[in-house]
Amino acid sequence: MADMSSLFRRSAPSAPQAPNVPRDRLVTLIRKPGCHLCDDAQVVVEKVCADLGVPWEKKDITQDTQLHDQYWEQIPVVLVDGEQHTFWRVNEQRLRKALTE
Repeated sequence: MADMSSLFRRSAPSAPQAPNVPRDRLVTLIRKPGCHLCDDAQVVVEKVCADLGVPWEKKDITQDTQLHDQYWEQIPVVLVDGEQHTFWRVNEQRLRKALTE
């Protein structure tokens, strides 16, 4: 594929970005395995981020001592651009508003 003309190369499609969402946003879901609230939070984060074209990541507190020490009583925790947005329950409208303002 390295020898192919750029006309024939395809790049991976990127998620469409909602027009009123600032670029360079990132949602982080801090969770642990077997946590039903974490599963519920992930559903909301996935939906909102997909709708708005915002990237998101998940981090497991059982794999990161610093995250465990900081958040173990609050999981799931949602960070928006590295700042704590919420914990325990994720409100879809509130997350959507935080990402579009």
